Amino acid sequence: MSATILFILLFALMFLGVPIAIALGLSSLLTIIMFGQDSLASLALKLFETSEHYTLMAIPYFILGGALMSTGGVAKRLIRFAIACVGHIRGGLAIAAVLACTFFAAVSGSSPATVVAIGSIMIAGMVKAGYGKDYAAGILCNAGTLGILMPPSIVMVVYCSVTELSVGRIFIAGVIPAILLAIALMVAIYISARVMKIPAAQKASAKEFFESGKDAIWGFLLLVIIMGGIYGGVFTPTEAAAVAALYALLVSVFIYRDIKWRNIPEVFKDASKTTVMLMFIIANAMLFAHVLTTERIPQIMAEQILAYGMPPWAFLIVMNIILLIAGNFMEPTAIILILGPLFFHIATQLGIDPIHLGIIMVVNMEIGMITPPVGLNLFVTSGITGMPLTKVVRAAMPWLGVLFLFLIVITYVPSISTYLPNLIMGKELS
Repeated sequence: MSATILFILLFALMFLGVPIAIALGLSSLLTIIMFGQDSLASLALKLFETSEHYTLMAIPYFILGGALMSTGGVAKRLIRFAIACVGHIRGGLAIAAVLACTFFAAVSGSSPATVVAIGSIMIAGMVKAGYGKDYAAGILCNAGTLGILMPPSIVMVVYCSVTELSVGRIFIAGVIPAILLAIALMVAIYISARVMKIPAAQKASAKEFFESGKDAIWGFLLLVIIMGGIYGGVFTPTEAAAVAALYALLVSVFIYRDIKWRNIPEVFKDASKTTVMLMFIIANAMLFAHVLTTERIPQIMAEQILAYGMPPWAFLIVMNIILLIAGNFMEPTAIILILGPLFFHIATQLGIDPIHLGIIMVVNMEIGMITPPVGLNLFVTSGITGMPLTKVVRAAMPWLGVLFLFLIVITYVPSISTYLPNLIMGKELS
């Protein structure tokens, strides 16, 4: 009964237009008052305990690092190198856009930041080169989703915070899926470019290739510092986030010199706004998860599914459908925080690898970023192109099919997600 009331209150508040963070907190509070045994003081304590969660401390630093990288000229240097690599292929400028998104995703951890940083430069460049504006916007809108699949990913950090899994392990698990998705998008672009007879650009000279690579090396070094530091045992993922933010500041101010000292307060202000908004959602979602656990809702759902004899493959179908629907209406972080504990408990009972489960959830969140009415990448793309939202939706839809096919492959070929972490870090004991 309490579980039913909890979800009815949540969706009723959301339907009335209440912000997701307040809807999560208020539905939890009302459920506890009506049915729970906890005191209001314990709920207040739980709300503040969230800010002390060590894993979540990485989020503000990754957001700050991404903001500095977006403002500090790293994106344009990565774009130049990407064009030098693949610009001569048919549809090469669009393929370079995907490659640049892959590079930037590996240093930002954010999908909207990737769309803004790469799209604001590449879309204009593609239109100037003869690509249709709709074509360019659709590609960048979809390719930007790599920001939450390629490590370091803020969504992955949130998933680990609610499941108590290793952040480093899921980071390395995202590498192969992210590369495969980037390749899939590039292949689709190449095929469409041949059909549409989009011309290829002139091949970059060896001098341009090496100069652009040298110019972009400081951006690539950030990935080496983050991933190398984590897997080399130098620092934890949370410490890596702090190092990444400091490194981004030093590169942007002292090496590239694209950010002046007078601009730094504004960058910190923008990063702080994003951090406060996200952490407020997380705090209330943690309270929601606390109510779920207190009322044994995940355990009850797992027991019912196991009693029905649902096999793992069927559960994964049901889970994907629920996540795809939720992605139409909710922000990825909120979905992970609400549904992550539920699916995690059921999946472990069915013998599904929790790292594989996490990658499936992240891919679903990617699709949610480009599906209306709440697809954040759609709004970001509309903002940087000046196109109406409905036009951006139409532009993004043809490429969405690639992500759906990719989701099916990721769901039913678990080795794609688990091979690299098992190889590098060893298999987890069940």
